[in-house]
Amino acid sequence: MEKRNLTGCVAILRIEDVSKEYVAQGQRVVALDAVSLEMAPGEFFALVGRSGCGKSTLLNLAGAMDFPTRGTVRIAGQDTGRLDDAGLTGLRRQQVGFIFQNFQLLPTLTVAENVELPLLLAGLRPAPARARAIESLAWVELDGYENRMPHQLSGGQMQRVAIARALVHRPRLLLADEPIGNLDTATGNLILDLLRRAARDFSAAVLMATHSPDSTRVTDRVVEMRDGRIQ
Repeated sequence: MEKRNLTGCVAILRIEDVSKEYVAQGQRVVALDAVSLEMAPGEFFALVGRSGCGKSTLLNLAGAMDFPTRGTVRIAGQDTGRLDDAGLTGLRRQQVGFIFQNFQLLPTLTVAENVELPLLLAGLRPAPARARAIESLAWVELDGYENRMPHQLSGGQMQRVAIARALVHRPRLLLADEPIGNLDTATGNLILDLLRRAARDFSAAVLMATHSPDSTRVTDRVVEMRDGRIQ
């Protein structure tokens, strides 16, 4: 793999010679095979490839939701394989933001309650958590939507709320799994522009898995995967 020159900055995400294997129906399956990847602050990468090529597995490892069979994953300098459960929870809450294709908003909470939830779980008091949530909603241009319920929003609005929630704690790494898969073209372009802005405004490293070649127009680099390897 081409080594990127990260002199002068610490890599937000460093994946080194990572493989992931599991057993399905008695057969050994190699989901990732000797994958290496580095991302610096403010970079926006697109993971592309067919279903089953390893994109989602790589995202899970990058977000410390799973662990490699071999190799090392470091987020903001921390080796995920050396952290206990409390350390992993703290790492994800402080350093990582997640965006999903199906939004994953809690239907019984208001928009503001959805956005502030990560801050409350991290121990921030309600008043500053709500202020930060309102600020994050303004950043995605949803001022005045804080008291609405998720079912009152369009798909694009729900994804913007999900982005506000993912960014409310100012993570250094933002992971997006097919973030425009359920959206029309115009709305999808708006979401892509927000992800580009997140990399720029917050110096976040943004890693997006996508099936859509059009999604790569705003990214700094396209990482093509095939059969568990980076091409």
